[in-house]
Amino acid sequence: MSDTIRFTLDGSTLEARPGETIWEVAKRNGTVIPHLCHKDAPGYRSDGNCRACMVEIEGERVLAASCIRAPAEGMVVSSQGQRETQARRMVMEMLLADQPERAAAHDRSSHMWDMAEMQGVTESRFPTIEPERIPLLDDSHIAMSVNLDACIQCGLCVRACREVQVNDVIGMAGRGHDAYPVFDIDDPMGASSCVACGECVQACPTGALMPASVLDEAQEGDSADFDSETKSICPFCGVGCQVSIKVKDGKVRNVDGINGPSNEGRLCVKGRFGFDYIHHGHRLTKPLIRREDAPEKGLNVDPGNPLTHFREASWDEALAKAAEGLVDLRSYYGGKTVAGFGSAKCTNEEAYLFQKLIRQGFQHNNVDHCTRLCHASSVAALMENVGSGAVTASFNEIENADVAIVIGANPTENHPVAATFFKQFAKRGGDLIIMDPRGQALGRHARSMLQFRPGSDVAMLNAIMNVIVEEKLYDRQYVEGFTEGFFEFREHIRAFTPERMAEQCGIAPDILRDVARRFAGAQRGMIFWGMGISQHVHGTDNSRCLISLALLCGHVGRPGTGLHPLRGQNNVQGASDAGLIPQVMPDYQSVTDPEVRELFRHIWKGTQINAAPGLTVVEIIDAMYRGEIKGLYVLGENPAMSDPDVEHARASLAKLDHLVVQDIFLTETAMFADVVLPAAAFPEKRGTVTNTNRQVQMGRRAVQAPGEAREDWRIIVDLARRIGLDWDYDGPRGVFDEMKMSMRSLHHITWKRLEAEDSVTYPCSGPDDPGQSVVFGDGFPRRAGRAKFTPARVTPPAELPDENFPMVLTTGRQLEHWHTGSMTRRASVLDAVEPEANCSLHPDTLRRIGVVPGGMIRLTTRRGTLTVMARADRAVAEDMVFLPFAYVEAAANILTNPALDPFGKIPEFKYAAVRVEKAEDTLAAE
Repeated sequence: MSDTIRFTLDGSTLEARPGETIWEVAKRNGTVIPHLCHKDAPGYRSDGNCRACMVEIEGERVLAASCIRAPAEGMVVSSQGQRETQARRMVMEMLLADQPERAAAHDRSSHMWDMAEMQGVTESRFPTIEPERIPLLDDSHIAMSVNLDACIQCGLCVRACREVQVNDVIGMAGRGHDAYPVFDIDDPMGASSCVACGECVQACPTGALMPASVLDEAQEGDSADFDSETKSICPFCGVGCQVSIKVKDGKVRNVDGINGPSNEGRLCVKGRFGFDYIHHGHRLTKPLIRREDAPEKGLNVDPGNPLTHFREASWDEALAKAAEGLVDLRSYYGGKTVAGFGSAKCTNEEAYLFQKLIRQGFQHNNVDHCTRLCHASSVAALMENVGSGAVTASFNEIENADVAIVIGANPTENHPVAATFFKQFAKRGGDLIIMDPRGQALGRHARSMLQFRPGSDVAMLNAIMNVIVEEKLYDRQYVEGFTEGFFEFREHIRAFTPERMAEQCGIAPDILRDVARRFAGAQRGMIFWGMGISQHVHGTDNSRCLISLALLCGHVGRPGTGLHPLRGQNNVQGASDAGLIPQVMPDYQSVTDPEVRELFRHIWKGTQINAAPGLTVVEIIDAMYRGEIKGLYVLGENPAMSDPDVEHARASLAKLDHLVVQDIFLTETAMFADVVLPAAAFPEKRGTVTNTNRQVQMGRRAVQAPGEAREDWRIIVDLARRIGLDWDYDGPRGVFDEMKMSMRSLHHITWKRLEAEDSVTYPCSGPDDPGQSVVFGDGFPRRAGRAKFTPARVTPPAELPDENFPMVLTTGRQLEHWHTGSMTRRASVLDAVEPEANCSLHPDTLRRIGVVPGGMIRLTTRRGTLTVMARADRAVAEDMVFLPFAYVEAAANILTNPALDPFGKIPEFKYAAVRVEKAEDTLAAE
């Protein structure tokens, strides 16, 4: 290649690629030059400050740091000569002089000791540091230990925090010998604003920063002291980070990030420190059957001692009881009286089997999962206007963008690793625009933060598009070549001027015009959104607006452009792809299409697929309450916490004749069950998952499930056989092979390939293609290859504040907790950091009602009342209250509105009229 550079290293002629350093070329060709301050991982620039990687360059007087020196044409480099070898050994000896003895080191297998060993250095000739200069240990953080007596001032922790995770919590203070990392102006780590991503721990080469789980009481440890190491996938959000799980004595000891396509080695607090939920004492280890003398069903069961309401049973008895109850209902009342809730926390194969069991075993489509409660409206709009329910570009494509809109999402808390790419984008000078009724940490990296009024999304977005249309800023060539419906859309949008819409959304007209011009004027733009867009009665219209905005500007189908709804749970994309949706079969093939039904009749050996779309989650709950659905099979979902107007959902669960729950804990839903089947957690099984980027990834078993708990796929197959289905699967691989028979998205993706490569993005054009990060560059999977403009009218929320309920309630997640808290609240680090139910209000609001931060308030909506601790947060508007939904003692969904979006059938979780008062117990305390 003409742009390569030829040079000589240790007598061999090598070629360097543009931008490569001598160290990188040497590594690529099999020579590892010792290094300490250099980290061979994406996102880390080299500083060259430790001088441990010195090489000699012919004709130069001084040695050069190979990690920052680029080769030049004809350069002659030596890495193994006496001069550079002695210099590197000298550096290592000087650094070891400041280290604890290896036998008492914080990490006896640290990278530094490996590099010393590589050069034959075991001790130092130089005097050790004076005792009075040895820094004190800092164990103030629940997850990490700071041992600065091992620090070599390499700066890797600063770069990890400031440049990779872009949290900027760590800096260097002091000078010379007394220079050390500090946290938020010299606070101890536990008192700093550290978000516990642990990137600094993973980067540290000496053990100066260590996971607490690796250290003993003397703060000594060994990072290589584990029995096994397994590559797998993080079990939490939809980013799909690849992880290395290290196991000692049958338990997970610690977790590191590895260089997967979506995380590039990075993790968040949940992924790195939330692993020990699988070892919690509440784990279900044996099947349970409700006792005949148990009290009536309800949340009156102690999850730590369920035997007062249930009795232990063998697998044979429990499966027989579970199947008998479902089959009896099918026989007496018909198959439609039995429904299923599947899980986005399970594998693709398990999701496929679950929907197949309901459709084949009960002859209907009443099967759904949590996508109904998070992005159903986004999928509905994407299917309608683009022809595909998945993202059009991975979130990593933001590195190629000029401008990016993040609306109705809080990535720093909900998708922290994805947020690192957004922050790096802004740090490089990218134009980041945040739109949200609630302020957020990502806002400090943004060029613009539009804090609009809750529920006014359509008004604001239509105003932005009005400017683009009226000022003729749209991409006329793209609109004419790749879309339909523009002329009707243009006439519709003319009524939504910024001046008129500013009154509704609360954003000044000049700001709306500026944002419109910036987004339309960019060469490459992306739009990311979350449940702040989807969880409204107008959620589908919100998504329609975002799709239209991207189409207007031609920001689809090219690198650095696209539409990306950030998916919530670890496999909500894969579970949706696998058909765990009532209206569609796998790969979003409509149940109303005769050809689709015939395809599955053939694959499923004669099974007739019902042509009627099934009921959604909330519709199933309502049918249960009315007695129309009498039996329910729940896999890994928790509707007793996750559904809107949850007291109604709980009453519906209590009315069921037969409830089978399959889970890893006795969840709030399992407390209503007749039969509870103990399942394996994600790190205890094998199978594929698909993340928000459309990356199909291989999850692997790291530890054995406790007691008699079994993998979900095995339980589903055993239950299917007992209800009369002739299934013959011997493992997830056989299920995956069957999925490929009907799912074009898996074309060129094989089980063998995933075992070897770990991750492949769909669609994939060939056996060697890693997959397409960006899609629809040549057209859309709709008629004539065109996307569609769908006008959206302003629709108010289902209920508005009034004299009795004058404020707005919105719900969401916190960084440390996830979903309904069944996993994260049983993870020791996560629960220690965020142990108590809480809500957030503006300080002025708290003053107005006479409550100090930390005091208790009472929240009341038309559905119910709860009492919760209040926090002051200026990011929340004065007429709003933000309530996380992970706490059973203050379950947010007691208050939320079950009103549905008419298209996506998603509840309005993000908006409810609420009354906020000082709690009675606070008054009593005063």
